[in-house]
Amino acid sequence: MSAIEHLPEFDQPVANGLLRFLTCGSVDDGKSTLIGRLLYDTKAILADTLHAIEKTSAKRGLTATDLSLLTDGLQAEREQGITIDVAYRYFTTGTRKYIIADAPGHEQYTRNMVTAASTANLAIILVDARKGVQTQTRRHSKLAHMMGIEHLVVAVNKMDLVDYDESTFRLIEAEYLHFAARAGLDDVRFVPMSAVNGDMMVERGERLNWYDGPTLLEILEAAPVAHSEHTEPFRFPVQYVCRPQQSADPALHDFRGYMGRVESGEVAVGDEISVLPGGRTTRIREIRLGERSLPRAIAEQSVTLLVADEIDISRGDLIVSRGGTPSVRDTLRADLCWLSETPLDPRRRYLIRHATRTVKARLAQIHYRFDIHTLERQDAAALATNDIAEVSFHLAQPLAVDPYQRNRATGAFIVIDEVTNDTVGAGMVV
Repeated sequence: MSAIEHLPEFDQPVANGLLRFLTCGSVDDGKSTLIGRLLYDTKAILADTLHAIEKTSAKRGLTATDLSLLTDGLQAEREQGITIDVAYRYFTTGTRKYIIADAPGHEQYTRNMVTAASTANLAIILVDARKGVQTQTRRHSKLAHMMGIEHLVVAVNKMDLVDYDESTFRLIEAEYLHFAARAGLDDVRFVPMSAVNGDMMVERGERLNWYDGPTLLEILEAAPVAHSEHTEPFRFPVQYVCRPQQSADPALHDFRGYMGRVESGEVAVGDEISVLPGGRTTRIREIRLGERSLPRAIAEQSVTLLVADEIDISRGDLIVSRGGTPSVRDTLRADLCWLSETPLDPRRRYLIRHATRTVKARLAQIHYRFDIHTLERQDAAALATNDIAEVSFHLAQPLAVDPYQRNRATGAFIVIDEVTNDTVGAGMVV
């Protein structure tokens, strides 16, 4: 029996659900071509865009249209034939809508992959059938898992270059499953394909008859959407305090609304809430969306909340459902991906931006560095570019946080260089 038959099945398709997914893997594995093929086969390319890339392909002396040009939009990328920035594309199949993030494969652009993974619900890990599992394949897989992406699809691409050989696919499948077991990756699907020719992308094709699993698009159509798999607590970082004191309407002189986005869960008029980190409590008096009043607000809605009592609420505070509150900490332990070319310096002070709140912080300890080659934990005195480690920070002010695996919105933060204002690290609370 194939290893694929032992893998978990996704739930049934969710009509009209939005799926954000990420393509990643080692360089030249065909990520941009895969996205181009998906857009082409689902008829999501405008005629003038298709004509432009056909002309560009002909200028390069290619006999077929280079579909990777649909996502490799930067001039530097087209000249080098690689992806540098994260390219986002949108398409729909009628069953559901998609937002695709094409992450760069080169190691020096790992920070871009972390950015793309932060909002994705599913990751497609591409593997070149000729090369098998590479270091960057393992790094991107581990990062996707750390970033809270629960569903991974390993797309073994360029099967046309190995004569669609089943044994090649099975060897790669076995190698990746061995890595996945040690790295703690649970939900993994495998599909052989040729992005250039379209085999097992949208249509099955005729050259992979030995594979009886779903096509890539069928897997995407059945994947769960965000906020649908388990009940989430209400989390609302306050972005702005609205007090229209200059309004000509006397009724608005005492208006005080708290504007932001519902990052998870939902809230209804009359619900009891807590405001963190202070811990003050009150009730929701009104929920506004523009000029309308709503009975409730759900995840990913941007709304204005009005509360029953006059309490001090400021930008950076976190409004949560009473009873299911996150922990308030002045020491933060987290998985950290270091993104800067300047090493992490224990003697320096950094800024940590968590949701809408920014606090000063110092490194307390590097507990270990994760070696992507051996999957072992190693002692480390400093962190270099693309290192992944578990660390602790001392915070100048407390933060209200959830573990990242429980809540991606309130479990994530970025580390900022206080001098340059550059983002130098991305962290996930443990």
